[in-house]
Amino acid sequence: MKKKRTKKQVKAIKINIKRRTVIVDDKLIFKNNVPIPSWIELSIIDVCNRTCKFCPKSDPSIAPDTFQKMERPLITKLCKDLKNMNFNGSVVLCGYGEPMLHKNIYEICDQISKVAFVEVVTNGDTLNFKSIQRLYASNVNKLLISMYDGPDQRKKFNEMTKKAEVPKDFVILRDRWHDETKDYGLKLTNRTGTINIGIQEEVKINSKCFYPSYQMLIDWNGDVFLCPQDWQRRITMGNLMQRELFQIWTDKIIERYRKRLLVGDRDISPCNKCNAEGTVLGKNHALAWTKYYSR
Repeated sequence: MKKKRTKKQVKAIKINIKRRTVIVDDKLIFKNNVPIPSWIELSIIDVCNRTCKFCPKSDPSIAPDTFQKMERPLITKLCKDLKNMNFNGSVVLCGYGEPMLHKNIYEICDQISKVAFVEVVTNGDTLNFKSIQRLYASNVNKLLISMYDGPDQRKKFNEMTKKAEVPKDFVILRDRWHDETKDYGLKLTNRTGTINIGIQEEVKINSKCFYPSYQMLIDWNGDVFLCPQDWQRRITMGNLMQRELFQIWTDKIIERYRKRLLVGDRDISPCNKCNAEGTVLGKNHALAWTKYYSR
């Protein structure tokens, strides 16, 4: 029988949710009476130096390393579109790869910081005190380090942060060294039926999901995906280099999913294979969309 999460793990998950709630649910902005997203995940490079068991990257037949990376023209286009939307949320560099492997990571962060709150999620393998200093100088708001090797890493990164002389709350350390019985220290999902490891919830076909109401994921080539759970990149909402982000956000493709998920209908691929709760964040956006569609 799989063990339940420890109190420490539950506390860590709650802290993460609280941090994101301030950004997601407290930043409801409208354009043409339409609630715009407040959380955008950016996958700037499609390669990772690790193969964690709970990540689809551990299976090259599902999520192979392609070594493709996002180019500056796409970043410039994104920033322009975000500015035109009056975006006031977070752009999070994570997605399908390790963002610190992108050679232009600092320039990208600095450019995006002019139109958004910027977070970087990393495994920390490439970090040293100088790189932490450069991220801070590039106007990154939060640096989240996922520690996979053991509790000794906490001391290592605390010392590194202190040497970098950045504010203590700039760096957030996340325990990820636990084994399968302890859910690896995170709230696992099956990534729309892609993985089955750890403490997994059952798929509830008649449950609501707010993902398409408040956020989106943009891949290295500008493809916009329904949500970060779709690791097999099944459904593309559009491409950022071909259309404006607001047009994609209000297009009939994503609207089809949004309407169905708002009323608890997951009987549509890939949502019919997804066990993510989907309602932890985005309640205000979901309510705004519901009112918008009922006009």
